[in-house]
Amino acid sequence: MVAISLHSVVPVRAEAREGAEQNTQMLFGELCTVLEEQPRWTHIRLDSDGQEGWVDAKMICPMKAEEYETHKKALETAAMVAMPMAYAVSENNGQTIPLTAGTCLTKYQDGRFEVLGVGFRIDPSMVITQALEMNQENLLKAVRFFLNVPYLWGGKNAMGMDCSGFTQVIMSLFGKHLLRNASQQATQGTPVASLQEAKAGDLVFFDHEDGKISHVGIVIDPERVIHCSGRVKVEKLDETGIYNIEQGGYSHHLVSIVSL
Repeated sequence: MVAISLHSVVPVRAEAREGAEQNTQMLFGELCTVLEEQPRWTHIRLDSDGQEGWVDAKMICPMKAEEYETHKKALETAAMVAMPMAYAVSENNGQTIPLTAGTCLTKYQDGRFEVLGVGFRIDPSMVITQALEMNQENLLKAVRFFLNVPYLWGGKNAMGMDCSGFTQVIMSLFGKHLLRNASQQATQGTPVASLQEAKAGDLVFFDHEDGKISHVGIVIDPERVIHCSGRVKVEKLDETGIYNIEQGGYSHHLVSIVSL
């Protein structure tokens, strides 16, 4: 069985219970494969990055095979919400739904998109119709509205993000499809030999003195990184790691750099 999310954000949890750890989130219009069903909970695998977890069964909508294939094909050329939050209005019932950055808008044209035959209207200024070109200017424009978004484990929306959720959403605006967790993202792309060779948009990976990758950020230039730790912020970066001025020391230690 396959299904779609028709909610703004759906928590995807590690276990089939309300208080379980949130692994990630499923955004509006995302597809998944159903792996197991219980009376209230459904075990799924997201099409977008392969992440698995449990969702409240009423928060996803089962699809027919032909509906799934049609929507999956439409996602290949979908527009995307580029601002932290936008609002779409259903042409079916006039209800408003908030949509977060990285949400794909299928069959988009001139402020209108369509999902499963239902049309929606959205402010065109909130939308990009093609991937942004990666350079420092575009990166700074893309991230400026995300500054101070609070940290939330498993989050990837404007009300809360974790470090890899932040990089996954931002890099999707540039046409880069990342896996969900920092350690997985570190396996993608091409290694960069040193920080001085890094360029805007490269990913930098860190540990907490244990050698295991547990954090990721995005290079702005060889001396600055934007990342989500407590909140989305820009901090000093060098070959040792991220220097936190408030703490007067290094909060994260550099492990590797990857160019996508």
